[in-house]
Amino acid sequence: MRTKSSTSNTSNTSNNSTLGRGTGGRRALAAVALLAASALALTACGGDGDSEGGKKPVVDVSTGADSGKVATVLDKEFEKPDLVLTDTHGKKYDLREETKGRPTLVYFGYTHCPDICPLTMNNIAVAKKALPKAEQDKLKVVFVTTDPKRDTPAELGKWLKGVDRDFTGLTGDFATIQAGARQLGISIEPPKKDKNGKIVSMHGTKVIAFSPKTDGGYVLYGEGATAADYTKDLPKLIKGETP
Repeated sequence: MRTKSSTSNTSNTSNNSTLGRGTGGRRALAAVALLAASALALTACGGDGDSEGGKKPVVDVSTGADSGKVATVLDKEFEKPDLVLTDTHGKKYDLREETKGRPTLVYFGYTHCPDICPLTMNNIAVAKKALPKAEQDKLKVVFVTTDPKRDTPAELGKWLKGVDRDFTGLTGDFATIQAGARQLGISIEPPKKDKNGKIVSMHGTKVIAFSPKTDGGYVLYGEGATAADYTKDLPKLIKGETP
């Protein structure tokens, strides 16, 4: 995989060597990086922790290997998960069908998150508003809760209205959500109380961009991505291009 930092002129020896190799070399390096990531601890929102019960995602891209990088462009795309959940109107929402052929950003988080989740969603909302209206209408942004017991359709709808009314919020059975996240290399754990008695949800914090051309997840954004980063990249993501 290829990565880029928020400062485009910053030299990266590893990236340069990767780009200088053939396709086989790039894939080999990508595999090594992804395997290294899978061995690292789960990135948490509101706390720290490890994957529960030894169940690791297919490829854990939640942490580590591209730490400090804004975006990771994958050599091999993720298949969009076959997720059928409930939207903020209480209606069934088939992720594949509803977002087919549309540029789509997917994020797993929860409404009671004190920091990363609201910041991430607001950064995307700011960037979306900078797009021409026609391109705004093409973009799908999907927020899948990792805390379905508290994030009912009504609660999700109320929270997202404060971010962007056009964003889609999904809730449902936790096991289904967890399995869908795992297909995208994201670990999530059942919400639990921390040492202070506060309920927290431990989850990976990547935003995954799906191409309108292939419906595959081909770009990952870390929690360090800013509104400016999304503003710069969204016009390309809308077209299914590599940022």
